[in-house]
Amino acid sequence: MINVNNFVSQEELLLQEKYKSQIRRQIDGKGLCAFVYTLGCQQNEADSERIRGVLRELGYRITEIEEEADFLLVNTCAIREHAEKRALSIIGRFKHYKAKNPDIVIGVCGCMTAQQHRSEQIKHSYHYVDFAFGTSLMHRLPEFIYNALNKGKRRFMLDSERPQIAEGLEIERESNYKAWVSIMYGCNNFCTYCIVPYVRGRERSRNMKDILDEVRDLASRGYHDITLLGQNVNSYGKDLEGKPTIADLLNEISKIDGDFMIHLMTSHPKDASSEMIEALSTNSHRTNHFHLPLQSGSDEILKKMNRHYDIDRYLSIVDELRAKNKDITLTTDIIVGFPGESEADFEKTVEIIKKVRFDSIFSFIFSPRKGTPAYEMENQIPEEIKHTRYDRLCQIQNEIANEINQTYVGKEIRVLVDGKSKNNENVYTSRTEGNKIVHFECENDYTGNFINVKITRADTFALYGEKI
Repeated sequence: MINVNNFVSQEELLLQEKYKSQIRRQIDGKGLCAFVYTLGCQQNEADSERIRGVLRELGYRITEIEEEADFLLVNTCAIREHAEKRALSIIGRFKHYKAKNPDIVIGVCGCMTAQQHRSEQIKHSYHYVDFAFGTSLMHRLPEFIYNALNKGKRRFMLDSERPQIAEGLEIERESNYKAWVSIMYGCNNFCTYCIVPYVRGRERSRNMKDILDEVRDLASRGYHDITLLGQNVNSYGKDLEGKPTIADLLNEISKIDGDFMIHLMTSHPKDASSEMIEALSTNSHRTNHFHLPLQSGSDEILKKMNRHYDIDRYLSIVDELRAKNKDITLTTDIIVGFPGESEADFEKTVEIIKKVRFDSIFSFIFSPRKGTPAYEMENQIPEEIKHTRYDRLCQIQNEIANEINQTYVGKEIRVLVDGKSKNNENVYTSRTEGNKIVHFECENDYTGNFINVKITRADTFALYGEKI
């Protein structure tokens, strides 16, 4: 089942172990702290958990206070221009730390630094940054840190043409009841607006045994919420020998003991097979939530986006999901103002929103990304029109979401408690198996546990209830 070309060699991993040993001897007893700043998606969050795991192995203490850190790392995002500007702002903020203490090590990684023009910009404009590396070179972090600690040459590394997966890295998980489990990396879809295939490389699937071992370990330690991650989890296994599918993986996970929910993030409609939907509906750890990105309700725009499905196909998937699970909550992504989007195209998106009646949508104003085909497309939509359409779409969706949420009033629902509200210490936040937010008052702290709540009221963005 294993395609050895997908994975970092044991020789390379052993070399990094030597760097780890040298660093541990070098910093032992110094009480050095490390700070990791994460921007972007769940995959970046999962990557940062591995980065913190490696740092802990090296002997660093993980801190949430950047001012006390001896090692600073920014894990960047490139999905929109705003994310890149924010990353550069944070990197710029680190300059005065280096000025006060030249021994501080500063690194940058992630999707933004996988782009050559951004890597060059950091190298030449941020002289205090010791190293930067792309998304698939995380396993070489010990090497980069060792080089920086010993005043070696600054390193700025782009991903290789054939990025590989490094198994066996330590993970410092942020939560003791919710976990990310990456099942694959990269993307083969090349949607014309998306930078991901260029910064994360082509699809590489993890071996099923390694995934199952990770899920089994999490379940044995009492994790209740496990999300299987990939740029397109539906295409899992296509690059592995034997070509196991996401349905095969879900069926194997269903056999694992434990009280936990399985989420998928994220699914591409073109690969949403009936076998996968069946595996989800019969899974012993299923949730009542599915995220199915639409992006546009216009077949013409979908074709320009290179999405490889049309609206009829999308709606057939929605029908199949609801036929298998009548209580399922559906969420989606919408891009507003894609180049060439006419008023008629936008109205078709509105029509689909009204027809499907999503529980919530994640809507974005089109942001041109340098290096993607959409960046060069003609008929770019003026910002004023994009914002007007975005506001209208949100207003329509908010009305739908509120109507759907009102149907929950009076129901008793099992929720997983996430913790105290930031605004009221007696109010806790939780999520249903359909991934809806539920706030409730309680004197006892049930964070990380399942409880039952009766819904007493609802609004557009959340449900409110009382513990039963």
